[in-house]
Amino acid sequence: MSEMSGTGGALTAETLAMALSGLLVAAVIPALVHLTRSWAGWRRISLPAVAALPLFVVLHATVVLTAPLVRPGFARLTAEALLLYAAVLFWLPVLGTRHRLSDPARSVYLYLSMPLLDLPAVVMVALGHVAGGLAMVAAMLPIGLVALGVTWRWITQEECLAQPGGE
Repeated sequence: MSEMSGTGGALTAETLAMALSGLLVAAVIPALVHLTRSWAGWRRISLPAVAALPLFVVLHATVVLTAPLVRPGFARLTAEALLLYAAVLFWLPVLGTRHRLSDPARSVYLYLSMPLLDLPAVVMVALGHVAGGLAMVAAMLPIGLVALGVTWRWITQEECLAQPGGE
C-alpha cells in the first residue's frame, strides 16, 4: 500500500470537513426543505431555478476551492453558512412550492447540477487534495439519488397518464 500524505489521501480534519459540507448540502438541506416545504418563509426566499443553480454552483466552487487556503475561524464559518443558504435556494425549485419546476425540468436541473458541483472536487483531487476531493464527490451522491427518484416519479406518472382511463 502506498504512503498517503496529509493532502493526498489521509483521513484528516479537512477530509471530514469536506465530507460533512457535501452531506449537508446534498442530504440534510434537501431533507429539511422537504419536511418543511409548507413553511411560508421558503416562498419569500425562493428564487427561480435559472438564478438558484448558477448561484449555488459558483458559491460551492468558491468555498470548496478556497477551503484549503482558509483557516478555520470566522471567515470559514461565514463561507459555510453562505453555502448552506445557497443550498436551500438550490433545492427550493426542486422541493419547494414557489418557483417549483415541473418533473422533467427538475430532472434536467438535478442531472445538470451534478457534474457542475463535482468539478471543484475533481480540481481538488488534481491539486493533490485527493481524500478531501473524493470525500466531497461521495458526499454529493444523494443529489443523484434525488434525481433518480424525480425521474422515476415522472416516468411512472407519464405511464399512468398514457394508460386508457389515466388521469
